[in-house]
Amino acid sequence: MNIQIFGSSKSFDSKKAERWFKERRIKYQYIDLPSKGLSPREYQSVKQKVGFDALVNTKCRAYEDLYMAYITPEAREEKLLEHPELFVTPIVRNGREATVGYCPEIWQTWE
Repeated sequence: MNIQIFGSSKSFDSKKAERWFKERRIKYQYIDLPSKGLSPREYQSVKQKVGFDALVNTKCRAYEDLYMAYITPEAREEKLLEHPELFVTPIVRNGREATVGYCPEIWQTWE
């Protein structure tokens, strides 16, 4: 298993995801999403699994400040990669598999 957790230090779900993997002694790599972001290739891989709408946090302040609801889909993807605070966290990857949010029932099937 090659687990990557893309999370935020301010996100309680990211902390819960880290705790879930620690409790089961599953090794993972933690990436701070606000500072590092997702590479375009990682983004495409995750988007293919979960869909664009699942990745965007429509409740965050940046969503309104950047007028995300009013721009074209191509521009939305560019803004999302430029502003990682728009992502829903945690994004957990296991190879080609991916989840968004706290999903222990899916992670259990990865073991």
